[in-house]
Amino acid sequence: MHLTSSSAIWYAARASGVAAYVVLSVVVSLGLALGGKAQNRRWPRFSLEDVHRFGGLLVGSLIGVHVLTIAADSFLPFSLTQLLVPFTAAYRPLWTGLGIAAAELLLALAITNHYRRRLPHRFWRTAHYLNFAVWTLASLHGLMSGTDRGAWWLALIYGAAVASVLVLLLWRFGGFVLRSPRVATAGAVTVVGLPLLIVGPLRHQTPLWDATRVRETLTGQVIRNGTNLQQIVSFVGQAKRPEKLLVRADLLASPQSLESTSLQLEYLPSGHVCRGHITQVGGTSFTGTCRLPNGEHRTVDASWVPNKQGTGVVGEIGLGE
Repeated sequence: MHLTSSSAIWYAARASGVAAYVVLSVVVSLGLALGGKAQNRRWPRFSLEDVHRFGGLLVGSLIGVHVLTIAADSFLPFSLTQLLVPFTAAYRPLWTGLGIAAAELLLALAITNHYRRRLPHRFWRTAHYLNFAVWTLASLHGLMSGTDRGAWWLALIYGAAVASVLVLLLWRFGGFVLRSPRVATAGAVTVVGLPLLIVGPLRHQTPLWDATRVRETLTGQVIRNGTNLQQIVSFVGQAKRPEKLLVRADLLASPQSLESTSLQLEYLPSGHVCRGHITQVGGTSFTGTCRLPNGEHRTVDASWVPNKQGTGVVGEIGLGE
């Protein structure tokens, strides 16, 4: 399923996920307000109902974009099974699974909404309450598996969204007056406390982005083409954790000397390419330097040995300034 390493795809996956959660929170809040017979002179009830329905369609569209871009991206590759079956993904299986379950439950609710007139009203209304489960699962999914979840701006979004839904739940089902001190206190504590938890105890290390210093496992192949007089030797490999890298080194060699070299290192998911040349070559190693588009330089050293299967090589790659 992972078709590309484009940074645009990676940004689209992250943006669509955040946007879907924001719109979902607005839809749930509107649903609570409408169910509680909230009155607003500026916004007639029928207009809020239209916004509520449109918001539901928009959430579904954004989730579709989120899933498709994740399927296409190669930074965190997911198989079709992992995208459809909850808790089977290699990446944070519990929290990713909750997101998949939320999306599939939302799809089921969309089907009940489509056939609303054919279904008993009591059944439809009971099923409609499952939107709270969708929102709860989506909240946990984003908080615990989102790659941007340690960012302040996203922590504030979660704080505002959770506080809004919590306040309306207390008003709708808790019997509290919307402007009562208890409701206001609960909302204020959530707005402030949840972001602090997210950037504090719940904070996680985000994936590296064009890391300056890396030392990690490298796998690849050594390819030789040419004659006894002149030969092209290429090393093609990749590293996956903590920084995903694709590396290629090409050497044009003759029996007496090394005539020319090239080195190309691609960072994922940014797609930035560091280009340069080899400075030193060993039998199963090389050292080189390269330059990124922004002018930053990297030193690269790699070494390897044949793998047990004899189908390639395995070793280590290091980056520095």
